[in-house]
Amino acid sequence: MASSQLKAIIDGFRSRPPLNLTIQESRAQFERLTAILPLPPDVKVDLVDANGVPAAWIRTANSVEDKVLYFLHGGGYNTGSIKTHTEMVSRFCRVSGFRALLIDYRLAPEHPFPAGLEDALAAYRWLLGQGIAPSRIIIAGDSAGGGLTLATLVALRDAGDPLPTAAVCMSPWVDMEALGDSMQTNAATDPLIQREGILEMAAMYLGRADPRNPLAAPLYADPTGLPPLLIQAGGAETLQSDSTRFADKAKAAGVDVTLEIWDEMIHVWQVFAIMLPEGQEAIERIAEFMRERVP
Repeated sequence: MASSQLKAIIDGFRSRPPLNLTIQESRAQFERLTAILPLPPDVKVDLVDANGVPAAWIRTANSVEDKVLYFLHGGGYNTGSIKTHTEMVSRFCRVSGFRALLIDYRLAPEHPFPAGLEDALAAYRWLLGQGIAPSRIIIAGDSAGGGLTLATLVALRDAGDPLPTAAVCMSPWVDMEALGDSMQTNAATDPLIQREGILEMAAMYLGRADPRNPLAAPLYADPTGLPPLLIQAGGAETLQSDSTRFADKAKAAGVDVTLEIWDEMIHVWQVFAIMLPEGQEAIERIAEFMRERVP
């Protein structure tokens, strides 16, 4: 049975009046909401330039320099930033012993596909140029960042670049057309995402690109040769079918995939770990996977 904290979070989202915000206002609101999350004093954030991509190294007291989590934030490809995801990413650092590189890739609609992917590739290649072995890197992302994680892996593979040793996707968005069954079956239980909103964000991100371009919608990519994947999705979220469909396709291609559907959980519930016990439990499970892949 889900915690009382989950119910409070869902009730909070459902009680909000509908807002008609511009993209700039949405970005500012996201940063304001996450700015109130306290960071422990041992969390260090060092801004860097990663091949022209704004980025930040995030460390905690137990972070090891040669274990790197390369993190791509969510936000529908049009919101989100280093600031919005520092608190959650610092939790991964604390429980895994990794340090993290979190980037600010360019956002739509000002910078539609493939701008964000180009930035993700450039920053990863910068990481390799710093002397970090691919076998010591895990790439991860949430929501749109989860889809971008998979697209980055496919693009790196196709370009002949060395791949990270593993990947983690939290509630990944991989279908620009929102065709999964859970878009309907979970519509009543998801307080955050509905099909109409997905299609609006997809239109901003795609510009003139084909919605089935495999580097924009990794559901249509050939996953052959991708590294081991851990995918977590919520049992109550409309994007659940994105995870299950991609996992099925990757398994059929011979990829080592661990798919976890967490009962009653909503979209990217891990981001609420500061107040939600299931969020912290999911982060600890991911950290376990990370330590197994990079001892």
